[in-house]
Amino acid sequence: MRLDSIRARLLAAAALWLTLALLVSWWIIGAVLTRFVTDRFDAEAAAIVDTVIAGVEVAGDGTVTVARPPTDPRLAMPLSLWAWQLQTADGRVVARAPSLLDLYLDPPTGLVTGGAGIGPEGEPLRVMRRPFTLAGSDSQLAVTVTAPQAEIDTAVARVRRPLAVALIVLGAGLALASVVQVGWGLRSLARMGRDIRAIRTGQAEALPLPPVAELRPVALEINALLDANRTVIGRARDHLGNLAHSLKTPMAALANSLPGDHAGQTLIARMDRQIGWHLRRARSAGSPRLLGHATAVAPVIDDILMVLRRAAEDRGLTVTVACPPGARFAGERQDLEEILGNLLENAVKYAVSRIRVEVAEAGEKLAVTVADDGPGMADADHARALSRGGRLDEMGPPGAGLGLAIVADLAALHGGTLRLGRADLGGLEARVTLPA
Repeated sequence: MRLDSIRARLLAAAALWLTLALLVSWWIIGAVLTRFVTDRFDAEAAAIVDTVIAGVEVAGDGTVTVARPPTDPRLAMPLSLWAWQLQTADGRVVARAPSLLDLYLDPPTGLVTGGAGIGPEGEPLRVMRRPFTLAGSDSQLAVTVTAPQAEIDTAVARVRRPLAVALIVLGAGLALASVVQVGWGLRSLARMGRDIRAIRTGQAEALPLPPVAELRPVALEINALLDANRTVIGRARDHLGNLAHSLKTPMAALANSLPGDHAGQTLIARMDRQIGWHLRRARSAGSPRLLGHATAVAPVIDDILMVLRRAAEDRGLTVTVACPPGARFAGERQDLEEILGNLLENAVKYAVSRIRVEVAEAGEKLAVTVADDGPGMADADHARALSRGGRLDEMGPPGAGLGLAIVADLAALHGGTLRLGRADLGGLEARVTLPA
């Protein structure tokens, strides 16, 4: 479980505090139960002490006897460790329980309530000793009662076992409740994540207000940011369009004023290519930031082939297209037209007889492959072809030499890639990966 997750942190904190709470509860409740069981044994021992004291009689000659000894059957069971013993202040044993047989207790001195002792064979005992003096007599006596500590421990374990089971069941229930509670609490965040993903993939243009009050300000701020982003990009594109229009007219006038100057025409064509490059790049740089757009791929391919149909027919080219009807590009139509238009124009220009267009979806990626049976290019020329203005056909028409560079730049701006290679048709294969 990753601790950089809100769910993991909440569950880890709940598990920690729940474990501590159950351990403290086990310790406190267990101590109370142990005290209760031990007090019960001490009460039984005290009752035996009171019975022995009540049954003590002194004869006329000063002999001390226990006329009415305790009747608890455990005191008559041999070596049961339940025993009592009456002795004088000098340690002389006057009477003792039948369970001791021929053994004697070695009690501590003074008043003892619930002390620890040792049995005849080293067994741990619970000891109670009470000194007393009979009415009308100066002789001090003491009664000692013992109980087996093992019996007390067994009773304690017997009452603590259900406690452990109850706490385990309670802990499991609370842990399950914590998991449900955390999942319920984070459900709104998961829903907001899906709504944001829908905007990114073009299925929505704004976030719906979540039912949780704490997330509504976040949704409002995101929607405001989306609106501001669209406004800024729209204005930038308007300015770029105006700039393109204002530059094209003087360039056309300049070209017309130099009809016979080949060097001037070449320079003007080069300037036109550079201006077109920078305008396209500036326009496309804002495209990936325009969330909420999605473009069907198949109609764009059909429209571009419609424009290129005359050139393809003149050269006798056969174009095959394999595109899933539901394929969609996570971006604006203009960017997809720019990408596919450049690739198909190059294919129509260099193909001998065949062009193949394939579109495949893989998760969140869209792969478009354009292959032809033309001369292709060497691997060493790929980097040059993708560089700005890098042309492999220096004798080609003006305006060429930027298509592949524009495609690579647009793909990179959308988080994709452009790869060139040798097609199985024999010519160039251009494979561009874009967000689906």
